[in-house]
Amino acid sequence: MIEYLGLRLARARHGRKRRGDFQRPFDPAASRRVLLLAVDHPIPQSQLFGFHYYAPSFRERLDADIREVPVDAPLDPSLLKSATTICLQTHFDISEEALNALVSQVRQHNQDARLIYLDWFAPTDLRLAARVGPHVDAYVSKHLLRDRGKYGEPTYGDTTLMDYYGRAYDLDHEEQIFNIPNDFLSKLYLGPSFLTGDFLLPAFDRGRMPDGARPHDLHARIAVEGSPWYSAMRRASDEAVARLDGVQTVTGFGIRHDRFLRELRASKVCFSPFGYGEVCWRDYEAIMCGAALLKQDMSHVDTAPDIFIPDETYVPVKWDLSDFEERLNWLLQDAPARGRIARNAFGVLHDYARSGAFLDQMAPALFGNEAL
Repeated sequence: MIEYLGLRLARARHGRKRRGDFQRPFDPAASRRVLLLAVDHPIPQSQLFGFHYYAPSFRERLDADIREVPVDAPLDPSLLKSATTICLQTHFDISEEALNALVSQVRQHNQDARLIYLDWFAPTDLRLAARVGPHVDAYVSKHLLRDRGKYGEPTYGDTTLMDYYGRAYDLDHEEQIFNIPNDFLSKLYLGPSFLTGDFLLPAFDRGRMPDGARPHDLHARIAVEGSPWYSAMRRASDEAVARLDGVQTVTGFGIRHDRFLRELRASKVCFSPFGYGEVCWRDYEAIMCGAALLKQDMSHVDTAPDIFIPDETYVPVKWDLSDFEERLNWLLQDAPARGRIARNAFGVLHDYARSGAFLDQMAPALFGNEAL
C-alpha cells in the first residue's frame, strides 16, 4: 500500500509539472530546444517520461532543454517558434485531414525545426509511414520487425499477429498493404518500449530486484474479450493454462495494479501472451518483479534494449503453444536456470536505466546522426 500511494503521489507531481512547469518558455541559453507534442494517455506518455526523467542529463550532455504540451490543446506559437526539435505524437486513428492540419500548424510557426514522429502504437506495422514520412525528418518506433524487408509486404489483416492468427483460426480478414516510401527506412529509428514508463524506469534505475518467497508457480491473468483474432489468441492462451495439472497458478483479470504487481513479486514465472501488439506492459512488469518471463517467440521483433534473448532473458514458446507445458515445466523444475533468466533480464534493464542510455538511443533521431 505504501508503494502504491508513493506512485500515486509521484504521478500527481508529474501531472502538475505537465500542466505547468513543462509548458514554461524555453531557456534561450540552450542551444537545443526540444518540444514534445503529447497525447495524454498512459501508453503514449510512457514514451515521453524518459525525456523528463533524464532532463538534467539532456541539458548537461547535449545542451538540450525539454518542454511538453498536449497535442490536442491550442499550441503556443512562442514554444513552436523557439524549438529546434519538435516531437509529435498523434492518436492511432488520426484522419488525413487532421494530420495535415497539425503539421501545417507546426510548420506555419517553425519551418526549420527538426520534426520527429513518435509512434507509440502496439502493432509492429508502420501504417502511417506513407502519410507521415514525407513530413518528418525521423520516425521513432518502440519496436520494429527485425527483418525490415517485411515492411511493405501484404498481410492477411493489418498486422503480423492478425495475419498468423487469422489464418490459424480461419477468420475473415482482408489483405492489407501499408506502403513504405522509398526514403522512409533511412528515417526510421528504434526507441525504447514500455521500459520508460513512469513506474518502471525509476524501479530499474534503483536496481533492486525483489527477493523473498515465490509461492505462485505461474502468474497468468489473461483477459480474452476483444476483436475476433485477439479473443481467439488469448482464449487459446487461457486454455493452455487451464490444462496444466499440479501447477499453482494465478488467473483471472480485473485486479488493481498494485495487487497485480504484488502477485508478480510472489510468482516464479509470468506468462505474458501477445496483446494487440507483441510487446506488452507485462513483459517489463514481470522482469521488474523478478519473475521469469514466458512468452510466444519474439525472434521476429527488434527491441532496444533487447529483453527477448531466448533462454537468456526470457523463455519463448511456439505461437501455437504446443510446447507451452514443456517449457513451463523446465522453468519450474530448474530453479537455477529460472533465477538466471530473471536476473539477466533485470540486469539488461537496470544497466540501461542506470547508464542513461536513453540519451544515446534518442539523440540521433532528435538531433541527427552527428549528435553524439
